[in-house]
Amino acid sequence: MAMPLRQSLRLGGFLLKQKLLRRDKFALLVELEPLFACNLACAGCGKIAQPASLLKQRMPVEQAVGAVEESGAPMVSIAGGEPLMHPQIDEIVRQLLDRKKIVFLCTNALLLPKHLHRFTPHRDFAWMVHIDGLRERHDASVRRTGGFDAAVEAIRMAKDAGFRVMTNTTFFTTDTPQDVVDVLDYLNDELGVDNMQISPAYAYSKAPDQEHWLGVQQTRELFATSFGDGRRKRWRLNHSPVFLDFLEGRRELECTAWGIPSYSLLGWQRPCYLLDDSYAQTYQELIEETDWSAFGRGRDPRCANCMAHCGYEPTAVIATMGSLRETIRAVVGG
Repeated sequence: MAMPLRQSLRLGGFLLKQKLLRRDKFALLVELEPLFACNLACAGCGKIAQPASLLKQRMPVEQAVGAVEESGAPMVSIAGGEPLMHPQIDEIVRQLLDRKKIVFLCTNALLLPKHLHRFTPHRDFAWMVHIDGLRERHDASVRRTGGFDAAVEAIRMAKDAGFRVMTNTTFFTTDTPQDVVDVLDYLNDELGVDNMQISPAYAYSKAPDQEHWLGVQQTRELFATSFGDGRRKRWRLNHSPVFLDFLEGRRELECTAWGIPSYSLLGWQRPCYLLDDSYAQTYQELIEETDWSAFGRGRDPRCANCMAHCGYEPTAVIATMGSLRETIRAVVGG
C-alpha cells in the first residue's frame, strides 16, 4: 500500500505548480530540528554529540515557522533531538497547521503520554514514532530497557485519542529479512499504525555505532527478500512504489537532496540531513550556492552506500507524479 491519497494529491498539485513556474529545485518536505537535545542516546544517532551550549538552545517559534514558510514546502517533519523537550513545540505545530502544512512530529514517545493533551487531532498532523524493531532489538538500538513497551503504550494512547500515528524504522546489518517482516507485520496488523516509514541505516559520522551500516548490495538483498510474497503491497508503507523499487534494486535513482532540506539551530544544512559540510543562513542561499551535482552515489565517496529517503524519495515522488502509470501505482499500491 502506497502513500495516503490525500498526501499524494497534495504533492501532485504542488509539483504541477512548480512545473508551471519552471522551477527545477524546490523543497517537498523540510526536516525541521528546533533543538538537538534528547532524552536518549541511540546507537545510530549523534545529535547529542553537539556542544553543551548548543544542546541547551531551543529554536523560537517564529524562526521555526519562518524557515518552513521561506522554503515553500508543503510538508514538515519535526525532529531533533526529541521535539517534545521543546517547551513551545505545540505552538510550532499549531502555527504550521494554520499555514496548511502537513506536519509529522517525530518522537521516541517516552514523553508523549505527558504531553499528548497539548495537541489536537488534525487531518494534516501525525505522530511519527521511532520503532527500531521488536522489543529486544528496539531497546538495544535506543539503549533504554523498556523503550519499546513505552513507545507501544504511547502509540495506543495516541490512537485512542483520535490521532494519526506513523512509525519510522531504521534497519542495520544486524537485521535479517525476517526481522523486517516481523516488525512491519506487528506495526501493520497488531498495533494498527496508520503508515510506516523504513530506511536503511546511513553511516552517520557522529553516531556511537560505526560498525553496522548497510552497504548498497546489503540493502537491496535485505529489502528484496523482505518484500517477497506480496508483503510489500499489504503493508501500509508511507513511500512511493518507485522508492520501494529503488530499495529492492529494481531501479536506479539520482540523489535530489534539495527536495528534503534540513533546517536546525545552525541554519540550512549543506548538502543534506546526513552530511553537514556547512550551513546557509537562508533557503535561497542553500539552493543557489550549493553544488548539488557534487553529491550522490558515484560522486562523493561519503554517498557511496546511501539509499536514504532524504536523498532519493524526492526523486521517486517526482518520477511518480510525472508518469500516469506510476501515479496509478501510488494511488492503488504497487
